[in-house]
Amino acid sequence: MNQKIDFIDLKAQRRHLGEKLDAAIMAAVNEGNYIMGPQVKAFEQQLSAFSDVKNAISCANGTDAIGLCLMAKKVRPGDAVIVPSFTFASTAEVVAWLGATPVFVDIDQASFNMDPKGLELALAAAKKHGLRTVGVISVDLFGQPADYDPIESFCDANGLWLIADSAQGYGSIYKGRKSGAIGTMATTSFFPAKPLGCYGDGGALFTADDEVADVIRSLRVHGKGSDKYDNVRIGVNSRLDTLQAAILIEKLAIYEEEIAARQIVADRYEAALSDVTSTPQVMADCRSVWAQYTLRVDADKRQAIIDGLKAKGVPTAVYYPRPLHQQTAYSKYPAAGNGLPVSERVCNEVLSLPMHPYLEEATQDFICEAVRDTIASVG
Repeated sequence: MNQKIDFIDLKAQRRHLGEKLDAAIMAAVNEGNYIMGPQVKAFEQQLSAFSDVKNAISCANGTDAIGLCLMAKKVRPGDAVIVPSFTFASTAEVVAWLGATPVFVDIDQASFNMDPKGLELALAAAKKHGLRTVGVISVDLFGQPADYDPIESFCDANGLWLIADSAQGYGSIYKGRKSGAIGTMATTSFFPAKPLGCYGDGGALFTADDEVADVIRSLRVHGKGSDKYDNVRIGVNSRLDTLQAAILIEKLAIYEEEIAARQIVADRYEAALSDVTSTPQVMADCRSVWAQYTLRVDADKRQAIIDGLKAKGVPTAVYYPRPLHQQTAYSKYPAAGNGLPVSERVCNEVLSLPMHPYLEEATQDFICEAVRDTIASVG
């Protein structure tokens, strides 16, 4: 193929939004309210409506979003928070920020999300280490929601709060419930490569609890009280800037259209590739936003497949090459049971293909043919 294939083509979206985005950016620039301008409040109101949740609070990035939730819950040393090991580091990182202990749990190999069956083992591992388990952070990995019914039942039975980390899954639906409206609190990221991304860093968190929302609004601005120079708690500086809010307003307006386009791409991948490799499956009564389209291939053949696709001009990515519990910074923390075999296995098998709403059929056909030919050639 003569044209370069982008793994995620942000420029195509930029062209699609065109003059509306230009106007929104210049309006924010010319108004001069660069921090907490009116676009921030407007965007938060639109997020709230999109997710059917009472409070949507923007912040500087998706990592801070989780951190603010933990601060609001007063997580401290001696506390344990159960998190999946097969995810990006930020999910566990924020727990360690506050001196608490992440306890890693395995994933379901079909969805790549937290396996609810491992939660009791994680609870036992925390107890063994003399820790008090206070909550669970689930992850909507690759765009698909976690299996929340059993996770929520476990949390309710054990008096735990639940944070739904939907950095990759914002806009997904679990059995009629939208991401953002699931869990005690939920979070997302607007990193540019995310399904709903801005032109820099940004994030948001969601809660139905007005008291928690008020605390978080204080925490994100240095712990301010009714007067910003009366700091009533120790906080942080974590605001979404006005320019990013203006950009996100325009992107949110077409987000449902883009989710539908992502589904069409995923359906075409499934039709073309499911007979030659393990393709991702979405749980019944759920919607994925397809942040990534992730195959599973033979571990001993993956590098040859990557190299073969690269030679044909098809970019790929591996999310994630090593589970958190095996990474240097996190290897000292407890893991549920006698190890996390599924997380360890899929790290050697996963391979993500280009995925975005503007992936043209001809380009996708080329990708699919390249995948089929490469898999056949490596045997």
